[in-house]
Amino acid sequence: MTSQNGKHRLAAGVEYDGTPFLGWQRQKQGPTVQAALAHAISQVADHPVEVHASGRTDTGVHAWCQVIHFDVRVKRDMRSWQLGAQSHLAEGVAIRWVRPVSDDFHARYAAVSRHYRYRIVNLLNRPALDRHRVAWVYQPLDAAIMHEAAQSLVGEHDFTSFRAAGCQARHAMRCLHNISVTRHGDEVVVDVVANAFLYHMVRNIVGSLILVGRGERGKEWMGEVLELKDRREAGMTAPSQGLYFMKAHYSAEWNLPTEVTVT
Repeated sequence: MTSQNGKHRLAAGVEYDGTPFLGWQRQKQGPTVQAALAHAISQVADHPVEVHASGRTDTGVHAWCQVIHFDVRVKRDMRSWQLGAQSHLAEGVAIRWVRPVSDDFHARYAAVSRHYRYRIVNLLNRPALDRHRVAWVYQPLDAAIMHEAAQSLVGEHDFTSFRAAGCQARHAMRCLHNISVTRHGDEVVVDVVANAFLYHMVRNIVGSLILVGRGERGKEWMGEVLELKDRREAGMTAPSQGLYFMKAHYSAEWNLPTEVTVT
């Protein structure tokens, strides 16, 4: 659909390795994913393009399918947008798909939930090849107890205890739809789905769950910390390299790929 100003809107799914970037949001002091994508898409559009995302990621955080949208004034087929922009991106950023959307679609505001995943290698020896893509905990972790402890966070709560000091959100109320902790061999995986997240919320939750998994806190402790609404009572902030923005979810009306559509 073309708007009255001659522009039309496209949505895209983007995968990236966050290691070389200072996070998603454009910054003057270094490379960001937003700036890289805006530059690449602008080359294909032949005019400046601003890119908006479903959620921000911090320095060193990765994405499996970050959903973005942008407005362009030229007509090209979806394959040309995808491959053309890809040719101007570094190897650590890939465009998974591109779709036309109506002008009222917004990658951030249309999302009904977000899904993050945190990966922990639980081995005596630190990882080498995956050192930028996983966190490392050498003490044995009880994933089953971590999972039980995490269930006290499900529902709508004030997540002040898991909110970073620099968080600019107006309030700390969030609805956590589900959270799971599972073990796959030597890897412990934490999956969290919520309507939205606070700054460092997932990393602070994981840092606290690690204390439970190591036996330093009981499984009831997570719920107690939540009720205290005090960041000082929770565990440390887990390292950024273990965190992945998996996807945002959208209603079927937007006609996006099934990997990000809820029915």
